[in-house]
Amino acid sequence: MVKLIGAIFIIVATTLTGFEASRHFSDRPKQLRALRSALQSLEAEIMYGHTPLHEAARRLAEQLSKPLSTFFSTFSQKLMDTETTVKEAWQSSLKEVWNATALKKAEFEIMKQFGETLGRHDRFSQQKQIMLTLSHLEREEAEAVQAQAKYEKMVKSLGFLSGLLLIILLF
Repeated sequence: MVKLIGAIFIIVATTLTGFEASRHFSDRPKQLRALRSALQSLEAEIMYGHTPLHEAARRLAEQLSKPLSTFFSTFSQKLMDTETTVKEAWQSSLKEVWNATALKKAEFEIMKQFGETLGRHDRFSQQKQIMLTLSHLEREEAEAVQAQAKYEKMVKSLGFLSGLLLIILLF
């Protein structure tokens, strides 16, 4: 009876671990889509709304879900509360929130480069920078969707099967 309960705990634990690992594969494309949408909204605020950057970031934070809402909220706060440049506020906000995302280093570099140009150019140059960033993120999203299709189911199965292997080895 004790062995059976132990075996059930092992299966449940390894299966949940597999599902948690697979969640990373499904969260990444969702977060990339949300990030692209946020940048498109930022573009609209800059180009047509003539909204100050801190206000545009605050509005984006209200529209998005976590962890991206946290990023834009932090960015907005840093712009309003501290004596900092847009670039520094952007990069420190990125670093604070990045580990909470499912995004990879390539996306971090894309967003970091975008932050270096944010607020430094006129509206039309800024629009071009946003479009360039969007195209890079679109490419990364396509890769993320491929990785999700390729690995998500495998990781789930691997969690369950590793539990079975562990039970066989222990009993």
